[in-house]
Amino acid sequence: MGQLEKVKELMELRAKARLGGGEKRIEAQHAKGKYTARERIALLLDEGSFEEFDMFVEHRSTNFGMDKQKFLGDGVVTGCGTIEGRLVYIFAQDFTVIGGSLSETMALKICKVMDMAMKVGAPVIGINDSGGARIQEGVNALAGYAEIFQRNILASGVIPQISGIFGPCAGGAVYSPALTDFTLMTEGTSYMFLTGPKVVKTVTGEDVTQEELGGASVHTTKSGVAHFSVSNEDDGISLIRQLYSFLPQNNMEEAPRRECTDPVARMEDSLNDIIPDNPNKPYDMFEVIGAVVDNGEFLEVHGNYAKNIIIGFARMNGQSVGVVANQPKYLAGVLDINASRKAARFVRFCDAFNIPLVTLVDVPGFLPGTGQEYGGVITHGAKLLYAYGEATVPKVTVTLRKSYGGSHIVMSCKQLRGDINYAWPTAEIAVMGADGAAEVLYAKEIKDAANPAEALAAKKEEYNKLFCNPFNAARYGYIDDVIEPRNTRFRVIRALEQLRTKKQVNPSKKHDNLPL
Repeated sequence: MGQLEKVKELMELRAKARLGGGEKRIEAQHAKGKYTARERIALLLDEGSFEEFDMFVEHRSTNFGMDKQKFLGDGVVTGCGTIEGRLVYIFAQDFTVIGGSLSETMALKICKVMDMAMKVGAPVIGINDSGGARIQEGVNALAGYAEIFQRNILASGVIPQISGIFGPCAGGAVYSPALTDFTLMTEGTSYMFLTGPKVVKTVTGEDVTQEELGGASVHTTKSGVAHFSVSNEDDGISLIRQLYSFLPQNNMEEAPRRECTDPVARMEDSLNDIIPDNPNKPYDMFEVIGAVVDNGEFLEVHGNYAKNIIIGFARMNGQSVGVVANQPKYLAGVLDINASRKAARFVRFCDAFNIPLVTLVDVPGFLPGTGQEYGGVITHGAKLLYAYGEATVPKVTVTLRKSYGGSHIVMSCKQLRGDINYAWPTAEIAVMGADGAAEVLYAKEIKDAANPAEALAAKKEEYNKLFCNPFNAARYGYIDDVIEPRNTRFRVIRALEQLRTKKQVNPSKKHDNLPL
């Protein structure tokens, strides 16, 4: 065979590999409203940037007639490419090939790109669309999953890891996305669960559909397993690209910066009267975030889960920052189990990847009740406290209104190594609010008064003047400055610029023992 014939053979094999499971299965994939693995990669990466690995890999199994079912690439497309010119590694499971089921060789392909990503310090994006472990390969498939999980663990905090769930992801397969930094699901076409509806029915007698058990809405609102839910794959791919724009390549790089078109010293007069006169009346924290970040652009993470706290990415003077903010509009902005977990993991992600933290505080306390206490709110609240205390990235905190008791401490207070802590004049920093404090401190005086209601009101006012203001905390240096609300953007940006060269090192240890 001459050289031209060999080149022709190569082209034919490439064409065969690109067909995956064949035209009929590709059509079936499209009929479900899903793209193929290669189509997803083409949409996600910059045009012409994809370099494929292991196109000619085949599985090695001979059991159950598998020797007659061989496909080039074996159910996953792997390689690297660029997003806006920045290198990423990628794997996309191909549902058209034996239902995207994971074989020994598929696992080896995935492990190869993850090893490469670690070696060169570039993020990994995994697109999951698989029926689970290839049963025909038995324990070899399970070993393959474990090899992937081990790499997820070693890569954690070293390179960003993003999972797109664009189809089924069930059984042991769910652990890889759970170990990554961000997980995205498509509505109606994706699901995640450890045990499927049939097993649930057999074991518990419970009738439940795939969607009810592990659909996108379940995991973005109830379990918190997934961070984003999108209506279709186009939106999902666009969201992955947007998310990636805020992230560095690895833990040794600084957070990315872009040219800023929004004036640094922009005043936002609306902030001077956004806090209602009635301390129990809510306002929308999203309005504050939109007013201070570059061009009002904010990528919310975990938006449908634990809405009493807001987390997400923005830019301040072009620099990528992580924003954590209480939401008075939802449950009065109290902290609870889910909110604490949600914010703690985000803070730790930002710290791992050198993304500065901007914290906006308006928190009346922790949610009371047996449900919270029995659920371990102490431990979960400690996670958020721990995350802030452990973080060595620049930390700028602004207290807008309430900051009471234990919740004041866990929201990046000065003693948890907050670098710059500002407060608005409306801030109330105290052990508790006036209502509770007056009843504790002056119970006897109020009881003995001729008019107890008047006495209570007078004592509340006295307490408010003494403690429910930012100046008492400022007297001790716990607040660096009391700022005019409309100047918040300028003051936060200036604080971040000041902190660009911050160096802080935690004590040497094998690893910490985070309260799980």
